[in-house]
Parts: sequence; C-alpha cells; structure tokens
Amino acid sequence: MVSGKPTIVLVHGAFADSSGFNAVAKRLVADGYPVVAAPNPLRGLTFDAIHVKALLDSIEGPIVLVGHSYGGAVISTAAEGNANVKALVYLAAFVPETGESAQALVERFPGSTVGESLKPVPLPDGQVDLYIDPKVFHPHFAADVSAEEAALYSITQRPATGAALGEPATGPQAWHTIPNYNLISGADRIIPPATQEFMAQRSGAKTQVVEGASHMVFVSRPGATVALIERAVEEQTLPQ
Repeated sequence: MVSGKPTIVLVHGAFADSSGFNAVAKRLVADGYPVVAAPNPLRGLTFDAIHVKALLDSIEGPIVLVGHSYGGAVISTAAEGNANVKALVYLAAFVPETGESAQALVERFPGSTVGESLKPVPLPDGQVDLYIDPKVFHPHFAADVSAEEAALYSITQRPATGAALGEPATGPQAWHTIPNYNLISGADRIIPPATQEFMAQRSGAKTQVVEGASHMVFVSRPGATVALIERAVEEQTLPQ
C-alpha cells in the first residue's frame, strides 16, 4: 500500500493483545495511514524486540512506531539502527535506559498496584506466566473503561513471562536518537504517573497528560491517542 504517509506500527504490551488498538487503528485507517499491529510475543525483552525489529525491517518507507506499556520497552530496543523509524510514541509506557527493567521502573515511585494484581501460572520449564487477576482487572488496569468492556479484555489478555518483565534493556535505546512523544495516563494504577513523567522528561519527549486516564488510555481515549500519533507524523515525517 503506497499512500505517501508513514506506516503506523502499533505494539501492544503485557496483559493485552493487538485487538486493544481497534479504535485507534480504525481512526488512523480512516485518515489514510497504512497501519500494522505487531504481535508482541511477551516472552522476553530481547526476544520480543528481535521479532518486532524483523517486522519493522520488512516495511518500506517511513515508520512511526507506537508502544503501550511493556511495548514501550520493546520498541526502544527494536527501533535502534532502523533509519526508517522517524518517531517513537509511548502510550502509558516504559521508556527504559540501558540496564533497566520494567519491574525496576514500576517500583521507582509508589502507587502501582501491579504486584498485588498479578496471577502467576507456573510453566513446565520453571518459568512463570503472569496474568492480571480478572477480579481486579477493571479497577487496577482499566478503571475508565466500562466494566463490561474491561471484563472482555481480562478474558482475552495474553500473559507475559516473569522473565520478560524482569529482563533489563540491553544495548543502545532508540529514544536517545529518535524523536519521541509520550502520552501519560494521569490516573494510571499500573505505571504510576510520576514514573511516566520521570521517563518522559529523561527522554526529552514531547508530552501530553490525559487526566483521569487509566493504564488502558489508548482504549478509553482513542482520540487523544491518535492526535499524539498524528502530531508525531506531522512534526517528524512531513516537510516543515
């Protein structure tokens, strides 16, 4: 598909899948953008970034790369060295520095409920899959989404391994060299807003705070999400 517009690549985080981007993707497609929702394996940060990087390498032309939550850590590694990636957009996301893990960042400031929300499932290889307990998915993960919709997302969530959330980022992080934008969810109970603001300030991001938004800000506020993505497009891929 050749549209003259950059391809928007959407990378979901843990406890989610690409279907959460449906409302965002629908708006972007209506605005004429090619859109790809990348499957994030959620098996390990290095492993996941390799898979997303392979997908990025298959796309011709400019890319605006978007990551939610743990997907932010994945895109920070996957985009490194890809000249086609013109902007990074973080949605209530981890923006790690080399050596930092999602787990370490979520513990940097108080306010996260993630530790008490997890439901572990032991695996035969000794690893563990982590889910958000459906009993607390709505209040902890998706408070500004309807209870009915949150229940469906809790049913269809995909687990991340404990290793993925605990694995430190390695190698250069792409946000050092690629312009980045950060949508901060102001009522987030998974990644505290203070943590998000710290990471956004450190990365030099152009930042938008969505007051009252839960961790699923891209579901509850698709308009604000698309507006920030399209701002990145206008500022980084179009002639000024």
